[in-house]
Amino acid sequence: MRRSLVIVMVACSCATAIARGGGGGGLKLNFYSESERCPRAEEVVREEVRRLYEEHGNTAVSWLRALFHDCMVYSCDASLLLHTTTTTGVSEQSSHRSFGMRNFKYITAIKAAVERECPATVSCADILALAARDGVAMLGGPSVAMRTGRRDSRESYYGVVEQYIPNHNDSVSTVLSRFAAIGVDTEGAVALLGAHSVGRVHCFNLVGRLYPQVDGSMEAAYGEYLRGRCPTAAATEDTREVVYARNDRVTPMLIDNMYYRNLLAGRGLLLVDQQLASDARTAPYVRRMAADNDYFHQRFAAALLTMSENAPLTGAQGEAFGLSSLARGGTLLPPTSSRVKLGRLSLLSGKKGAKAALLNDDDYEPPAPPLPPGDGDDDEEPINLVFKGGDD
Repeated sequence: MRRSLVIVMVACSCATAIARGGGGGGLKLNFYSESERCPRAEEVVREEVRRLYEEHGNTAVSWLRALFHDCMVYSCDASLLLHTTTTTGVSEQSSHRSFGMRNFKYITAIKAAVERECPATVSCADILALAARDGVAMLGGPSVAMRTGRRDSRESYYGVVEQYIPNHNDSVSTVLSRFAAIGVDTEGAVALLGAHSVGRVHCFNLVGRLYPQVDGSMEAAYGEYLRGRCPTAAATEDTREVVYARNDRVTPMLIDNMYYRNLLAGRGLLLVDQQLASDARTAPYVRRMAADNDYFHQRFAAALLTMSENAPLTGAQGEAFGLSSLARGGTLLPPTSSRVKLGRLSLLSGKKGAKAALLNDDDYEPPAPPLPPGDGDDDEEPINLVFKGGDD
């Protein structure tokens, strides 16, 4: 007999984002303030994002990656935040594509602040979107006019995560097709990959370009540097290891066009990054963004907005999770490190389309004294971040 599982919202106990009744509907600017349901909702989220950024700098990177991973699997509906229990599905956080993701506990901190302001009002899906918007601003990126009014998913889509989030070794064609499926064109896809200007990647996802020989498309000095960071081909997918390399050593905590300048110099970290500079479909955009940071920011903001509005649940769709989510029943299964494997799960009606996400594979660093964003390089541990696999 087949055993079903239940997924509960542990990382964030979510409330409805829109009044029941009305079916369908859509997102709008200032949804909470105009409806007078929670006039300070966005301000509270922004204050918490800033506070967490000042205390744990790399949380700003985490919000951005979390939004991509949430929106890429059917819709932007906070399904990423669902934890596994013994009644309806396996958490998306258990997927290999989610390797390195942490800082979910800080989403709970943001939600708690919002709940104090206006209980049972703001959805987790909107909190993810707003946190990503404000995280981008903390990282020197562009302002994004983020619309709100999302509702939250009833179930996780673990079984299809790897179909929709590109692998770090996927081809440019595969990555472009994933973005195109959610309405992001080639120019927008190149801009969104510019988010790789921040964060870093574990050696596990780099050694294929370094051993037995350094990838010929990589600048020789950069290859030598990366071999120093990743001295063995035996790196493993183990969140207790903290062997990594930064995507951008020059401005590591700024969303800027240094990413594209690095690509033109043969210093792309992931294979798909470097291929953007040589593929005829993407190379013109790489060159233009490398030359014009304002142009990059404009295209990044537009593409991020498109991503954030992928097939949202609105109106009477989705569900509001109560503050005592464990009361929904079930027993927690082993944590995400267990890498549970299941087949495709059933889908919510109205959810469709493939999505795409950031390919970055690290959201945290070991604790270190905080420095201003952009100071130091990856050898100096410039930001006080959460230890990988440590205290989620």
